[in-house]
Amino acid sequence: MRPRTLDELVGQAQLRAAGSPLRQLIEGDKSMSLLLWGPPGTGKTTIASIVSQQTQRRFVEVSAVAAGVKEVRAAIDAARSELARGGSETVLFVDEVHRFSKAQQDALLPGVENRWVTLVAATTENPFFSVISPLLSRSLLLRLESLTDDDIVAVVEQALVDERGLAGQLEIDEAAQAHLVRLAGGDARRVLTCLEAAAGAARSQGNAVIDLACAEAAVDQAAVRYDREGDQHYDVISAFIKSIRGSDADAALHYLARMMEAGEDPRFIARRLVILASEDVGLADPTALTTAVAAAQAVQLIGMPEARLNLAQATIALAVAPKSNAVTLAIDAASADVRAGRIGNVPPHLRDGHYAGAAKLGHNKGAPKPYVYSHDEPFGIAEQQYAPDVVEDAAYYRPTSLGAEAAIKDRWERVRKIVRGTGSS
Repeated sequence: MRPRTLDELVGQAQLRAAGSPLRQLIEGDKSMSLLLWGPPGTGKTTIASIVSQQTQRRFVEVSAVAAGVKEVRAAIDAARSELARGGSETVLFVDEVHRFSKAQQDALLPGVENRWVTLVAATTENPFFSVISPLLSRSLLLRLESLTDDDIVAVVEQALVDERGLAGQLEIDEAAQAHLVRLAGGDARRVLTCLEAAAGAARSQGNAVIDLACAEAAVDQAAVRYDREGDQHYDVISAFIKSIRGSDADAALHYLARMMEAGEDPRFIARRLVILASEDVGLADPTALTTAVAAAQAVQLIGMPEARLNLAQATIALAVAPKSNAVTLAIDAASADVRAGRIGNVPPHLRDGHYAGAAKLGHNKGAPKPYVYSHDEPFGIAEQQYAPDVVEDAAYYRPTSLGAEAAIKDRWERVRKIVRGTGSS
């Protein structure tokens, strides 16, 4: 079922668009090396094959897992000899190029520089970290996106009717198709493998339709009852957040696994963890937000399925962390005062005093009550009014005695006394 032309390629609309570099390379038959970066099953090997077929070039594949410098040089030498004999050019496809050492990647440079081969290298990792600069600068970098559910459905529907697939011999019901699409996780290869197994199960039972039972039996995985647009989506994420807030790491992991197995967008999960880190943990564990943000960045950097480990780590860390909603209560209280109109003027000694005429207006050092530079005071804390008169005595942040916030509470109480002149220590 591998697409034979660029128009048959599913997804990657940005690469297939008229006038795109890839289309120019194929239809213009130009000699240009490509670096394809994207998740598994998104079409990297397919694009290399299309470049070869549609431009009438030889296709030679080298796996970075098994090949060494010797094999790379042999492939380039063979391509060079083919050109010398007046033969066709060679597309050298290097899968998982990030696994090549620097020396192995260096071995590719002569072939690329001298146009002996059209190099098409594929990687699932960020090439700016895993590919040497000389090779990166000599290649056109194309970013492939994960296939959407609609893309995966198109792959399934095409495989059902295509002569190279099931050739219209079987149909698939809606529930079974939805199950296979969820299992695919944006990977076209995976959904075709699952479809083939499900078709075999249906045939063995004498069925003309692949139903949910066949699909579940074939891939040995039950369908997850989860609708990303319906009640389950909101119910499961709600239970996930409440389980972390309630410090039940096991329950939280259950709901996390449920969402991931159902194909929930990992970025959505990561965003909720970042919110929870401040909303429910706050300064009881100051590292919670850092952990959540790092997990969100990891999701963007490496993608699924590997990012499930980062999400699981963050989930456990937030679940077992001490909890405090003091940050939430503090900003809510401050916002309530602002909405109620309790705003007031900025005290004169805090206003900007760096422009001409500021002193005449009583700003900063020229104010009736001069600004005191905190670093000149004992403990680095100055006794002076910071808030507007209308909220001068407001106490928004009320730290708890839980976790690391206990130490913050003790310090904040002493600092507030000094700042407001109600105590010296």
